[in-house]
Amino acid sequence: MPPPRPGPTAAAMPLAPHLVEGRGELSHAVTEALRSGAAPRYGAGAVAGADPWGEDLQLALYLLYELHYRGFEGVDDAREWDPELLRLRRQMEARFLGVLRAELPDAPRTVEEAFAPLLVEPVDLSGSLSRRLATEGELWHLREYAALRSLYHLKEADPHVWVVPRLTGRAKASMVAIEYDEFGAGRAERVHARLFADLMDDLGLDHAYGRYLDHAPAPLLATVNLMSLFGLHRALRGALVGHFACVEITSSPGSRRLAKAMRRCGAGAAAEHFYAEHVEADAVHEQVVRHGVVDGLLTDEPALEPDIAFGCAATVLLEDRLGDHIRGAWDRGGSALRIPLGREVRPTGPSAGR
Repeated sequence: MPPPRPGPTAAAMPLAPHLVEGRGELSHAVTEALRSGAAPRYGAGAVAGADPWGEDLQLALYLLYELHYRGFEGVDDAREWDPELLRLRRQMEARFLGVLRAELPDAPRTVEEAFAPLLVEPVDLSGSLSRRLATEGELWHLREYAALRSLYHLKEADPHVWVVPRLTGRAKASMVAIEYDEFGAGRAERVHARLFADLMDDLGLDHAYGRYLDHAPAPLLATVNLMSLFGLHRALRGALVGHFACVEITSSPGSRRLAKAMRRCGAGAAAEHFYAEHVEADAVHEQVVRHGVVDGLLTDEPALEPDIAFGCAATVLLEDRLGDHIRGAWDRGGSALRIPLGREVRPTGPSAGR
């Protein structure tokens, strides 16, 4: 494994990203409100008429959620709790949550039903995006994949921290133990978000927080929005635990294949290390999340079991939608991004070519 590298300076990693342009009525209303300091202006039927899976609603939600993370350059921090923005967000959340429930009418109601299929790696991996990258992916595929995933991985584990004050006893202690690892176990250079920034450096990408928001299509935005939706609502704490458990249970096998992809394409030592780190860490986390967080929460609040199962099912649904989008674009020979990266760019990071 590569030794830890000196961290990026504050100038290299600005706290607040630039505010991007909208993609429709709702997202334009949000961006204009954030720039002007005024209330958002949108039609009476704008939310009801918006595609809940579409670019406009998903970007508008992402922008409003981001006010609870690092905000945006030039936007007053006080807008995080602006009542008019929260009113709009609540309407869009209802649309998003409604379509999720509609897409999952037969979702599992128990933890065993939800997680049992995830505990055994499928024999047929022909539809696996990580397998495709490991066996036939090219460097430009890896760069696109990293640019997409950067919207979460540069704030990895942050959305899940919101559940900590909503847990008690074994569930809380186990959750904090996992998050301690995610945040580097007390070492800033080992924070997983920092490791992903190093991966981006190796791939010749800009590791600035939020840099690739304009590039990200709706299916990717939805996967990040799901975490924020669950995390910001105490009523959805069970769903957030289900999401977190799903991610930890499925991470290790996929990370092993992605580490292989980075190695096969010569992406660089730090690029490979990010996923190799997750192979080992998440194999341990899987046990802690299942027997500590999930079982602990069920002991304390057994009525939340359907919510935990729903959170898992929703996570699988959105990851499958994103995978279908990426594979479809690549099968057509095109980019999975809204704005393609330059395929000619080669890795330029400190560990590239090692």
